[in-house]
Amino acid sequence: MTTLICGSIAYDNIMVFHDRFKNHILPEQIHILNVAFLVPEMRREFGGCAGNIAYNLKLLGGEPLIMATVGDDADPYLVRMDDLGLSRTHVRRIAGSFTAQAFITTDLDDNQITAFHPGAMSFSHLNHVSDAKQAKLGIVAPDGRDGMLKHARDFAAAGVPFIFDPGQGLPMFSGEDLMGFMKLANYACFNDYEAQMACDRTERSLEQLAREVEALIVTRGGEGSHIYADGQRYEIPCVKADDVVDPTGCGDAYRAGLLYGIAAGWGWEKTGQLAAVMGAIKIARRGGQNHRPSRDEISERFTSAFGSAPW
Repeated sequence: MTTLICGSIAYDNIMVFHDRFKNHILPEQIHILNVAFLVPEMRREFGGCAGNIAYNLKLLGGEPLIMATVGDDADPYLVRMDDLGLSRTHVRRIAGSFTAQAFITTDLDDNQITAFHPGAMSFSHLNHVSDAKQAKLGIVAPDGRDGMLKHARDFAAAGVPFIFDPGQGLPMFSGEDLMGFMKLANYACFNDYEAQMACDRTERSLEQLAREVEALIVTRGGEGSHIYADGQRYEIPCVKADDVVDPTGCGDAYRAGLLYGIAAGWGWEKTGQLAAVMGAIKIARRGGQNHRPSRDEISERFTSAFGSAPW
């Protein structure tokens, strides 16, 4: 089943400061802050929610189709997509712009200072869900605000079931906006912090929000996840990782598992379990797209965690 993934394609520029920010930021001088951090370690990762979700769904044997916007500097990412067998038919290049990117500086206490440039992502509304006629399932992942609103309406108008996944883009939307998304979507997914924010902004409980969709998924980090569906709450345990290295992209890996299970017609417990396995595999590697398990290896991890093979 072709799954249309609407969201960001981005570069993550990650730098390591070999000291502590607190040793260089003077609280009494914060109003005239002017500091520079020497960062001898730096790496650039391929990221963005759409790129990460599609990467993981491809590992599972799914059929991801990315819809996103990129800038003049996108060639390395586009070549990578070709190498991975990911179609870029619906990846639009915006001339005169940069591809969205984050600049993340981490100190020895794992504190982070991040600057994010949306670049071409701000033009995501120029893409049309109706152009991807083969899509049978979708997700509206973090992207430009106008694009997220438009793509949700497009999916609903086309009768294509989709997940509403606002992620770090949730603060862009009012309570009214969020309720609009919930009424259009078939499924919604938040982490626990986002879920609380959604409840606060809509003035509704999780249980009330869950009634708007077929399933509401709330991820809870190391405490697993909850799936509200079929009038009950499924408790999905966290799968033990080989190592805890980098949480970047774990949520996207989890969402790929959700999309695979939905497309396959699985029940919610099994779908959540596969999502948990994908998150555990990802967290053991740095970056959002550097883990490379085979489908057989994913099956082995699922079997080890839950006692039966997924497929």
